[in-house]
This record gives sequence, structure tokens and C-alpha cells, in this order.
Amino acid sequence: MSSEPDAERDAILAALRPIVDGIAATFGPVCDVVLHDYRNPEESVVAVAGSLTGRAVGGAMSEIGMRVLARGDEAQDELNYVTRTRGGTLVKSSTMVLRDSTGAVFGALCVNVDVSAVTQVHGLLGALAGLGAAPVELPTTTFGNDIDAVVDALFDVHQSKQRGSWAELDRAERLELFGGLDTRGVFAVRGAVEQVAARLGISRASAYNYLSRARAAHDTSTGGPA
Repeated sequence: MSSEPDAERDAILAALRPIVDGIAATFGPVCDVVLHDYRNPEESVVAVAGSLTGRAVGGAMSEIGMRVLARGDEAQDELNYVTRTRGGTLVKSSTMVLRDSTGAVFGALCVNVDVSAVTQVHGLLGALAGLGAAPVELPTTTFGNDIDAVVDALFDVHQSKQRGSWAELDRAERLELFGGLDTRGVFAVRGAVEQVAARLGISRASAYNYLSRARAAHDTSTGGPA
């Protein structure tokens, strides 16, 4: 039997399901809308309309969702940010967090719009007008139904910022790597510690040790628990 908070959250998600279809129908094929239940990060997608990001019910959250999850009840809406899918499509997105009556964050409603054509027209008009603004380098976001692929993508981004392999990193850099991954919500996913340990070629115990130390360092720097 569902607890009272879970029953309330289930009711909110049920009420939003028809809104998912309505928003997607309003914008047409350039849009998709995804409803997430963060109580199950590995299969957070509970409703989807549209196919822009290739999501499906039962799929995992994106890198953006993991970042929101990591912030817990301190998470805020992220509106009108532009990113690029791994296929090269420019997407303008808004992620609106869902809260229950206590203020606890338990999910999100995400709207994604393909703005590739608009950007191309903007560039063409700028060229005709003699405006030579430099193109902006946009971040690439992994949208997928497999949480392991999302964790791997985040790991690759953070590792690419390091100056060498794990064996070449000093203690501070190793803690920075684990702290960065933790901030992005990677370790909120079941099995992520083992996955990262395997990618680094270290033991599960070592990975947990570095994660614990990274969190302790973060708590010390912020004056309290994250």
C-alpha cells in the first residue's frame, strides 16, 4: 500500500500526463515533452510525447535530470537553456521540477524544442546583414533510455578535463574527479560507483573511499552537509 507522500506524488504525475500530450500537440513535431519520476532514476520516464530526444516510457533520466536530482530539494527550474544532442540537433529545453506539498522534489516536467532550423535562418539573416558574430560552442547532452550510457557520458566529460590517466592524477585531482561526478548526480544512480570504478581500473572499495573523502571535503568547504 502506498504511503501518503507517494500517493500524493502519484496523483500529481497522473494529473500531468494529459498535459504532456497537450504541450507536444501545441508545438508539433519539433517538440517532445517528458515527465520524470525521480523516485526511480534508472527508469524515471513515466510519460512522453514526441520523438525529438528518442525517449520512451521506462527510460532513464538525462544528464540534466541527474544534475537536478543531485541538488535535491534545493533544485530550481532550469528554463530556456540550449544544448546539442549527440546527433547534432540544437535543442532549447526547460526543466521544471515537481514538488509535493512538503516542498520535496520528486520529479520534473521537461519540454524540448528543436531550434536547428531557427538557428540556421538566424545565421543566414545575420550573414546577409553583414553581422559576423562568432558561433557559440554549445554543450552536448546525452538523451537516452539507458542510464549506463548517461553515466558513461558524464564520466567521459569529467575525465577529459583531467591532465592524464588515473595513475597520473594526484590526490587532489582524484578527489576533484569524484566530487565533480557527485555534483552532477552520477552517484545517485544505483551501481554507478561500480561502473566508475571499472572505468578507472580501481577497486569498488577505493571508489567508495574517494567518494566519501570528496563529500567530506565538500561539506568542510560549505560549512555543512550538501
